[in-house]
Amino acid sequence: MRPHNGFYGPFGGQFVAETLIPALDELEESFNSVRKKKKFIGEMKRYLHDFAGRPTPVYFAKNISEKYGINIYLKREDLLHTGAHKINNAIGQAILTKYMGKKRIIAETGAGQHGVAVATAAAMFGFDCTIYMGSIDAERQMPNVKKMKLLGTEVKLVDTGLKTLKDAVSAALKDWVFNVAHTHYLIGSAVGPHPFPEIVAYFQSVIGRESREYFESLGFLPDFVIACVGGGSNAIGMFHDFITSDVKLIGVEAGGTSLNPGENSATLAVGKKGIFQGTLSYLLQNENFQMEDVHSISAGLDYPGVGPQHAYLRDRGRAEYVHVFDNRALHAFKELTGLEGIIPALESSHALAFVIDNRDRFKGKNVLICLSGRGDKDFGIIEKVNLEDI
Repeated sequence: MRPHNGFYGPFGGQFVAETLIPALDELEESFNSVRKKKKFIGEMKRYLHDFAGRPTPVYFAKNISEKYGINIYLKREDLLHTGAHKINNAIGQAILTKYMGKKRIIAETGAGQHGVAVATAAAMFGFDCTIYMGSIDAERQMPNVKKMKLLGTEVKLVDTGLKTLKDAVSAALKDWVFNVAHTHYLIGSAVGPHPFPEIVAYFQSVIGRESREYFESLGFLPDFVIACVGGGSNAIGMFHDFITSDVKLIGVEAGGTSLNPGENSATLAVGKKGIFQGTLSYLLQNENFQMEDVHSISAGLDYPGVGPQHAYLRDRGRAEYVHVFDNRALHAFKELTGLEGIIPALESSHALAFVIDNRDRFKGKNVLICLSGRGDKDFGIIEKVNLEDI
């Protein structure tokens, strides 16, 4: 799925300060140039294989499948170096940064997995690195903050707004405006101004490509492909190679505690069209077009917007977008941990929860879920919850 003049239907675009347009043009030109070069592709594949640990397996989760009468397959992105799918994009954009001749990388992070991935890539390639993180996210994801610092990255805590992911993105964009000549903004999700959504989708498409190859080797495709959606990077990567097939695509957003304003991050369920952080998409906004407060028990999903590709797929009717509440995500977290010995990220738990809670719909079907990351980063959150009551 390629954009037309930076747009996916009506969604996308470049709604940024004039000072950033030359940098975005340079980025687009560089990306379009290297994506076709054998040297770049070969280098990227080598690092993904030798350093990150690709390909990741597709695992048939036998125990939970038997309990619920559903053939549940898990794409094991949690097995990658740094513990999540974020390393795919971090490595790809780090190599792109090297080709552009820039010496410094900045990034935002919510759950910390993108921050750790970027810090890891920066250490390996020798870039100066600064990561912006909301102070509330930093408090509940402290192990990842410590990892980033250990890797030699400067972590700048953001104490404005809700002190979460959207505020970290805003802070990173401001940094980029002032330092654009020598700095690349290594954005972590499929959001922001063009060409960022396309770039992130390109580097994450390896998830869907490997998944499709696995099922084709079995002689069939899954009936459903399901992934959690915050900004949407793991989901757009997972959907990528199935969009032109008959496979049903489902993105699962964070319903938080309710669908009332400020209590969820279910952008495609209750959001409206608007412009935010450089792109036109669906947003959680009030009647005055100001961003609503957001909430999710998962730090990686509490973002008030969504990538333009997902907005386009939703409006076209190609993908279905649903939501799951906090308590059901916790239930799924508990189920997978106890039944399969796999501790999932709370983000991924939302995708599994939707399948469990709608088991009659999926009975006897082959369901592929993107297990986007591992859950050890969420222990600080889990320790505050009595899972016995879930």
